[in-house]
Amino acid sequence: MSTAVDMGAGTGSVAGEARGTEILAGLRAQKLRWVEIFYTDILGGFNHLHIPVDALEPDSFETGIPKLDGSSIRGFREIYESDMVLLPDPTTFATLPWGSAGTGSARFIADILEGGSRTPYPRDPRGIARRTVHVLESAGYDQSFWGPEIEFFVFDGVRLIPSADAVRDAWSGAGYLIDSAEAPWQKQDGLGSIRFKEGYHRGAPADQLQDLRSEMCNILMDHFHIKVDAHHHEVGTAGQAEINIRYDDLIPAADHVQDVRWVIKNVARQHGKIATFMPKPVYGDNGLGLHTNQSLWTKGTNVFYDASDPYAEISQTCRYYIGGLLEHARALCAITNPITNSYRRLVPGYEAPVFIAYSKSNRSANVRIPFYLKGHPAAKRLEYRTPDSSANIYLVEAALALAGLDGIRRKIDPGNPVDTDIYKLSPEKRKELGIRELPGSLGEALDCMASDHAFLVPVFSESFLETYRELKQEEQLQLNLRPHPYEFYRYLDI
Repeated sequence: MSTAVDMGAGTGSVAGEARGTEILAGLRAQKLRWVEIFYTDILGGFNHLHIPVDALEPDSFETGIPKLDGSSIRGFREIYESDMVLLPDPTTFATLPWGSAGTGSARFIADILEGGSRTPYPRDPRGIARRTVHVLESAGYDQSFWGPEIEFFVFDGVRLIPSADAVRDAWSGAGYLIDSAEAPWQKQDGLGSIRFKEGYHRGAPADQLQDLRSEMCNILMDHFHIKVDAHHHEVGTAGQAEINIRYDDLIPAADHVQDVRWVIKNVARQHGKIATFMPKPVYGDNGLGLHTNQSLWTKGTNVFYDASDPYAEISQTCRYYIGGLLEHARALCAITNPITNSYRRLVPGYEAPVFIAYSKSNRSANVRIPFYLKGHPAAKRLEYRTPDSSANIYLVEAALALAGLDGIRRKIDPGNPVDTDIYKLSPEKRKELGIRELPGSLGEALDCMASDHAFLVPVFSESFLETYRELKQEEQLQLNLRPHPYEFYRYLDI
C-alpha cells in the first residue's frame, strides 16, 4: 500500500524548486527508485517513460522534463519541431504495485508543454480539459462534477485468423475467435455459462471474474487513492464488467478513468487474460458504454437542481444545458464515439442510445436524468449515455461541457422529454416528436463535426480538430477498403 506524500503545487520559481526538493525527499523516504511519467495522446493512449529518482532535479516539477519527441506521437509534431516538455502534476502522485524490477516506482501524470517556450501545448488532451475548466469558471461555474461509468470486457483470449500478418495486410483474409469461460459458445467445465444479455449483477459461479475485479479495485484504492463505489458483472456475457468510481472534478475524474483503464489491462494481463475497451466485440450482446454523469456548481450550489420543478427537479439552466447536448449530439459523436467499431454498438436493442432525446430514468434516451432519490440537491445530475469506452475521456468531458455551455448561452430549449421506450416508436411517431438519430458511422460523425464545431473552438483549436479529423478519416478509410468476413457468408455464392 502506498503512503500519501504531500505533493501540493508550489508557486513561483523559488517556491517551486523548494516544493520539488520536498517531493524528491518524499520519494526517497519511501525508497522509490523510479518515477514513471504518464501523458495522454490525441487518441487517448496512456503513454509513459521511466526516470530514476536520482536523475530528477528539484525544478523538474516547475519547469518540466525535456524528454518528449513529439514527432513520434501521432498527430503531435513534425520532425523539424519535435522537442517537447512533460510537466508532472504533483497532485497525481501514486505508487505502482509492479514493474521497475521490484524496486518500487512513483507515478505522476503530466501536462505537455511546447519546447523552448514551455507554454501549454494546444493539442494536449489534458490541457484541453484544463482550458475547459477555465471556460466553466469564466461562465460562473466554479466547480463541476463528473462521474464516468467504466465498462470493459475480460476475455480468456482472442485469436486472430489465420495469422497476424494476414490480418494486417488483409490479402489472404481475416477473422477472429473470442475465448471466454463464461460465454455460451464456449465448451463448459460444469460451472455453466451466462446467456446473452443475462449477465447483470450475476454472482458466482456464473460470474467467474469477481475476484479479479476485486484485485483491480484493491490496487486502485491502495495505490492510486481512487474511491471505488462498486464493481459488478454487466449485462453482457463473456466477462462484461463495470467498476464504479466516485465522482470528482473534471480533470481528476478524467485522470482516474485513465488510471482505472490502465490497471484493468495490467491486472488482466498478469492473470493471462485480455481486457478490452473495444465498444462492441461480441455480436448479439450489449456493448461497452462510457456513460458520463455531470453537474455544474456555483459557490457550493448545484445549479442543475430546482426543488420546485414537478418533472425531475431540474432547473432551467439544466434544461438549457440539455438543449446544448441535444443540439450538438451528432457532432459530439466524433469525439464520444471515435472509432469505427463504435457504430456497431449504436444500434437499437442493446441499451445503447440511438435516438437524440432526454428523459428521466429512461435508458433509451441519450440524455437521462437519474431519479433514484427525491429532494437531494447534491445528487442531481445528467447522464450522457452516448459515449463509449474507446473515447478519450479528457476530450469527452471537455466537449460535453462546451456543448452544454453553448446551450446555456443560447438558451436552447430541449423540448419535451420522451418518457417511453423510444426503440418501440414508429419512424412516423419519432418524426412527429422531433427525435433525430445519431450518426450511423464514424465517417458520418466526422462530417457532422466538420459542419458543427464552433461550440468547441473556445477550447479546441482549429488545428487540433483538423488533425483529429484526418486521423479518424484514415481509420474509416482503412476499414472500408477491406472485405468483411460477413461479406463472404452473404455474397460468396454470387
